[in-house]
Amino acid sequence: MPIDFRKTDKELYQPGTSPSIIDVPEMIFITVDGQGNPNTGAAYQDALEVLFGLSYSIKMSKMSGTQPEGYFEYVVPPLEGLWWSEDKDFNGTNLLDKDRLFWTSLIRQPDFVTPEVFEFAKAAFSKKKPRLDTSKARLERTSEGLCVQAMHIGPYEDEPATVAAMERYAGENGYAIDINETRRHHEIYLADPRKVAPEQLRTVIRHPVRKTS
Repeated sequence: MPIDFRKTDKELYQPGTSPSIIDVPEMIFITVDGQGNPNTGAAYQDALEVLFGLSYSIKMSKMSGTQPEGYFEYVVPPLEGLWWSEDKDFNGTNLLDKDRLFWTSLIRQPDFVTPEVFEFAKAAFSKKKPRLDTSKARLERTSEGLCVQAMHIGPYEDEPATVAAMERYAGENGYAIDINETRRHHEIYLADPRKVAPEQLRTVIRHPVRKTS
């Protein structure tokens, strides 16, 4: 049975609709940075194609007998996104002009994915999709630390209500939202908007926090 991180790490991918505090552990990601409207910009779509292409190149390496040491069967984890703006009061959902968004798109990787495995995947994927620029992709080991999170069910446009509930919960429990230049508004996409009705979309929303008491 392939390992599915959404099931083995339920606290990360299956929170309740009511906010909760979580200490997010260190994980490995393939990431791509960009800027602009994710709904209309080619840069965002290219980034997703690179992320999924590299992730599946690693997953399917077993088919050519080039799987890395420590390889195991697994389900490619969901797409995630970090979002920010130059606006100081940006909270992840209150920017009307999406052309001014900055983003990091990312997909978690198993622990056996080393820099060598990553470079091998980039070389293999570039042969299949030479038009895509894999030089923008990075392999990073990151830890978010303390965060408040909740499952948002419904359209992305309705996220402000969930974010407001998270902010209230954090304040009532001795935490302050700690979005800054290194800690971002974070979304994990558990449903494909191309295949699922807006009211059925499931998105984990996560904000960094710090203790105030």
